[in-house]
Amino acid sequence: MRKAIAFTGPSNSGKTTLIEKIAKRLISSYKIAIIKNDPGDKAQFDREGKDSYKFFQTGAEVVVTSPTRTTYFSHRQKSLDEIVDMIKDFDILLVEGLKYLPLPRLGVFRGDIDESYFRYIKAVAVDDTVDRSKIPSHIEVLDLNNIDEIIDWVLKNAQDI
Repeated sequence: MRKAIAFTGPSNSGKTTLIEKIAKRLISSYKIAIIKNDPGDKAQFDREGKDSYKFFQTGAEVVVTSPTRTTYFSHRQKSLDEIVDMIKDFDILLVEGLKYLPLPRLGVFRGDIDESYFRYIKAVAVDDTVDRSKIPSHIEVLDLNNIDEIIDWVLKNAQDI
């Protein structure tokens, strides 16, 4: 079994927190992989002066291994297929962002809803701060605070990859 599902929504809507909760709950039964998009290219993974930083600054592809992890630093954007080929060993892939990928997608909203997301999503996870009357009837509505309901939706809607 290799399935994937994506999460989308505006900054600070709760996507990362939701994915973290789902991963923590499912990790005892499934091998979980997560891809996070960084559209603003703001994430920092290494510190200046460290060997891996120096190696990455050369423009090379860099892999850092240790007894507990392997980290891959790349200068090239990777497609979903390329990333899946690198990870290989997972049951469920949770993707944050990357709304252009053809995956079933859950929108995450608190407060205001950005209707531009509606064309990408199958369902929304919202809390009580959202006016649900603004959500089209063809989009399933889930309670952002009900992790069991969301996990059920994820397991039923994740796409085979």
